[in-house]
Formats: sequence, C-alpha cells, structure tokens
Amino acid sequence: MSPRSQSVNEELRRRSRERLLQAAVELVGERGYEATTLADIADRAGSARGLVSYYFPGKRQLLQSAVHRLMHLTLEAALNREPCTEDGRELLARAIDAVLGLAVDQPVLMRTHMSVVLQAEGFVQCPEQQRLASLLRGAVERCGSEQVDTDYPLLRALLMGAVFAIVLPGAPMQPARLRAELFQRYGLGWELGVPPGGEPPGGTRQISCRTMDQCSPK
Repeated sequence: MSPRSQSVNEELRRRSRERLLQAAVELVGERGYEATTLADIADRAGSARGLVSYYFPGKRQLLQSAVHRLMHLTLEAALNREPCTEDGRELLARAIDAVLGLAVDQPVLMRTHMSVVLQAEGFVQCPEQQRLASLLRGAVERCGSEQVDTDYPLLRALLMGAVFAIVLPGAPMQPARLRAELFQRYGLGWELGVPPGGEPPGGTRQISCRTMDQCSPK
C-alpha cells in the first residue's frame, strides 16, 4: 500500500481536530466545564486520548478554540445567508444578532467561555479566533468604518459585554434591550438582521441576492 500524500494527511488531521472541537462544544454545553474531562471529549469525538494533547495544551485552550469555531461558523452562516447582500448595515446587524443569538441558545457554553476568557491568560490565539476576528472586522469595515483598527475592538468589547449581560446568573438582561442599544449606537434599523418577535428579517424584504457564485463564502 502506497503511503498517504501530505494533502491527505493534512485533511485527516483537520477533520480529527474539528471532531474534538465539536465534541467539546457539545459536552460543555450539556454538562458544564468542570464535569467534562478531556477523556470524555476524546470519547465523544471517537479519537484517542493522546490526540487531544497533540492538538491542544489543555482543556482551557481546547474550549476556547471550540467556542471560537462555533462563533465563527455561526457568524459566517449569518453573513452569507439568503438573500446575500453587500449592504454594510445589514451585515453588521446580522453579526450582532448572530452573537447575541448564541448567548441565548447556548447560555452554559457562553457563560463558561466568558469565565475562561476572564482568567489571567486571556484569549487563546488560535486559527478559530483569527477567523472570528476577521469576520467581525470585515463587518465593521463594510459598514463604512474609517477607523477599523479602533472600531473593531470596540464592537468586540460591546458584544462581549452584551453576552455577559445575557448569561449572567440571577440577573440576566433581556436580549431585545441589549440589541436595541447596540442597534441605536450603530444607527441600524430595527428591521435589519433578524428582529426578535417572529418578524421577517429586514434583509429579506430590502436586499436583493447576488448570484450563487458571489453568495458563496470566500
């Protein structure tokens, strides 16, 4: 049997790593951080325990990468959903709604993520975090920012604060109120993005779709 090519090996490693990231998201969302072990994650992913240590220094780094992956996949899907658009205000609205939606849908996971991020080590600089940053930065730029290096970190901080407010145990804030504050700050119409309350997304009514080639993620 001939040896596998480098490209095949790289693809296998990529899939193995992504299975571990997905398993971490599922288990921490179901059980919480402390009740989830690296062995549990390896079992859920169908991987050997040693592979976890091969890809990640520890559980904290694995969790951050896993949540950043979930966030960038969710954000990417929101930005590229039908009808596709180049309207910067609609894209920023979709980005805000996507992040707030994760806090609503995955409160245990996002609360754990915020707790881990606030530890002394801070953000893990991983490919997943870089993809997330690129998408958010791109939304700020396409919305017309002339100071992206300043405006992107501010948006990131505001979204982190909003997520924290939604998942705060015992005193959560209503997502609709936080959304309204963010939309007002950026001059976004309430109908843009995915309005709460079952209303149709504003982008569906206002913005025509590009061709399928243009619509696909780059």
